[in-house]
Amino acid sequence: MPHLPTPPAAPLPPENRLIALLRRAGLLDWFLLGLVGAVALAYLIPDVGSKASPIPWKAITTAGVALIFFFYGLRLSLDKMKAGLRNWKLHVVVQLITFVAFPVLALVARPLFDGQKGDQLWQSIFFLCTLPSTVSTSVVMVSIARGNLPAAIFNASISSLIGIILTPLWTSLFLHTSADGGHLWGLAVSLTWQVILPVVAGVLLNRRFGSFAEQHKGALRISDQIVILLIVFTAFCESFAEGIFRSYEPRDIALLGLGMVSLYLLIFGVVWGISRVLGFSREDRITALFCGSKKSLVHGSVMASLLFPATAATGLILLPLMLYHALQIILASMMAQNMGREEPAVSAA
Repeated sequence: MPHLPTPPAAPLPPENRLIALLRRAGLLDWFLLGLVGAVALAYLIPDVGSKASPIPWKAITTAGVALIFFFYGLRLSLDKMKAGLRNWKLHVVVQLITFVAFPVLALVARPLFDGQKGDQLWQSIFFLCTLPSTVSTSVVMVSIARGNLPAAIFNASISSLIGIILTPLWTSLFLHTSADGGHLWGLAVSLTWQVILPVVAGVLLNRRFGSFAEQHKGALRISDQIVILLIVFTAFCESFAEGIFRSYEPRDIALLGLGMVSLYLLIFGVVWGISRVLGFSREDRITALFCGSKKSLVHGSVMASLLFPATAATGLILLPLMLYHALQIILASMMAQNMGREEPAVSAA
């Protein structure tokens, strides 16, 4: 009996092709959609997530961040941590990008901002560039992309502590600020409780409960993402409740958003190039990319209240940070998901 040719597969309907394209691009990932939904929900019901809400959001998110780092520590043995801490080139690159490359780029761009409005906008962008990297989101993105997790935890943690010194130092040199040393010390203590101690506790319990964390890492990853959604929701609720965006035209925010995207992609490209020149492994390059390109909305909000107390410009100071924070999560989420899907193929090769 002659072999009959297999009929060609029927083409997908246009709507199915669109869905497939969006899924490959990472735009149908539930976490990304959740981020968009969190911002939209914050716009509709800002009082629910603001400081005026009876729900103790700060306590919830603080506990959530601590749990994230406890379970990350639980998945790390002391041997792995020691190996990660010895990677000094990676750590130097990440911290130099965070605290030197970002502010220098802002200083180079200073002549592009003229007039009083331009000067105020530049100050807010410069403040953004002096901030430390995010803590939880940097580590989560590195985990999703399958990067060097021990190095990510180290860099995200140390960045927050270094920022307590360097952010006020940078801003005092170029902006008019005032800060209370006691408040900054309190911030350092808070970061220690939320980040360093949970990681240490997890690492110490690794031998006893590490296998449990590995077996349930999928569920733990989802819980990490839920905590980030809560942080984004409450941060945007507070901004909408205080009317941070009220005095800006949509065109102004769109142009500023475009500038923040450009800044993120520029830094991402710089880190990628440096990582290639230095011969970083794929895992180390991922860690450098996601830890070096982030800026912390949580720390920025606290720092702004300390460095710019009771000023009308506080809202303006936070606006670029709000946009950068949202855009960096969206862009990083897409990139991390794609890198995570590519990793098995790289390993197989």
